[in-house]
Amino acid sequence: MDLLLDLLNSRPLVDGVERDALRDPASARRWAREHGGDGGPEELTVLRDARDALTRVARGSADPGVALAPLLDGVHRTPEFTDGRLTWRTVAPPHARLAVEAVLAWAAVEEELPGRLRPCANDACRLFLLDRSRANRARWCSMAVCGNRAKARRHYERTR
Repeated sequence: MDLLLDLLNSRPLVDGVERDALRDPASARRWAREHGGDGGPEELTVLRDARDALTRVARGSADPGVALAPLLDGVHRTPEFTDGRLTWRTVAPPHARLAVEAVLAWAAVEEELPGRLRPCANDACRLFLLDRSRANRARWCSMAVCGNRAKARRHYERTR
């Protein structure tokens, strides 16, 4: 799930300026390597495509079956027994492995925590959050940043 959030949040707005961790080839290679990839050009292209598709799906503006299906071409899962337990090994083209892992993480979140992956409620923020709260009421990617700003803005408007 960390890979999913890291990929979705790899293009934040900082002081109104986009900071895309996958735009610059050097920083994109570094990002991919930090997440277990090789940072090759094919992998980076697939990661950008996956990020865009997952962003549209998480925002509710794309059908998952249509947006994510192309990322799963050539992917299959094979059952294996490891230490007496049934596990599933995902087989994907090497350049697509990270993107496939992100899509599978999205599927796991949708199954285990439906409706809890959402964009930050701050319109000036592009980040996503995974709400793990009991009440399922988290609205901001960070209470210290976006939540505090929203509350300060509401307080200012009330006292004006």
